[in-house]
Amino acid sequence: MTKKIGSETVKINNLTKRFGSFTALNGVNLTITEGEVFGLIGPNGAGKTTTIRTLLGILQATSGNASVFGMDAWKDAVEIHKRIAYVPGDVNLWPNLTGGEVIDLFLGLRGKHEKIRRDKLLKAFDLDPTKKCRTYSKGNRQKVALIAAFASDADLFILDEPTSGLDPLMERIFQECVLEQKNKGKGVLLSSHILSEVERLCDRVGIIREGKIVETGTLDELRHLTRITMSIETERPITDIAQIAGIHDLMEDQGIVSFQVDADEMANVVSHIARFKVKKIESNPPKLEDLFMRHYDINGGA
Repeated sequence: MTKKIGSETVKINNLTKRFGSFTALNGVNLTITEGEVFGLIGPNGAGKTTTIRTLLGILQATSGNASVFGMDAWKDAVEIHKRIAYVPGDVNLWPNLTGGEVIDLFLGLRGKHEKIRRDKLLKAFDLDPTKKCRTYSKGNRQKVALIAAFASDADLFILDEPTSGLDPLMERIFQECVLEQKNKGKGVLLSSHILSEVERLCDRVGIIREGKIVETGTLDELRHLTRITMSIETERPITDIAQIAGIHDLMEDQGIVSFQVDADEMANVVSHIARFKVKKIESNPPKLEDLFMRHYDINGGA
């Protein structure tokens, strides 16, 4: 039976998790639908992995609830695991088994062996499946887990810092695999601090800070918190630009004025500088990294 793409796969309501006096998660809310890649971003210790472990039924919530496929993440963990593929950021494998044996073991647990898909992924990720796992580098251990996940017929992929240890070429293969699953209508939860990766893959993003989701939305919806970098050369010196609302980090060097501007003030800035006969203008669109840094006040905030 074909499921309707876009139906709810993950739902978390007011999820709180405490370890003694420490609150790891504080009222987290988020949803993920089929056919959606949802990016959960934040630095180490923000609560990404705790959220994922709660969804996997490894941790029981202190309060609130989490459901996957409409089932309770804690009570129905066994049933849920039949339909998900999970890749952690630091993969531990059986040292005396070969990589191929581990992949086949995981696929066999699902009741069927996706040999054609498995072999295609082995070639794409350039993994020698005949070597013992104890000989693998961190990157190759990640490849084993990724191949086992993407060769499966899971309905939800939960990926916690999955490209840790991979080189740029393998990261690109990973991204292609994620987009392939998305096109099949599968849900993907991607936890990462690699902002370019999230920006390239994710339909929606949730920023988690100190156990709280502080912002959620599509990348376009979150652009309002970012600034556009501009560099302008004019025939006449620009005056009074520092007085315009939304201008930050204003600098001038050999007649070229550069600054950052809040996206919602762009129209006013362009209108102002047009009066000075623009010779050259360069504009760099806002990046997810800019949004992330402003939330965490890395540079002192604004």
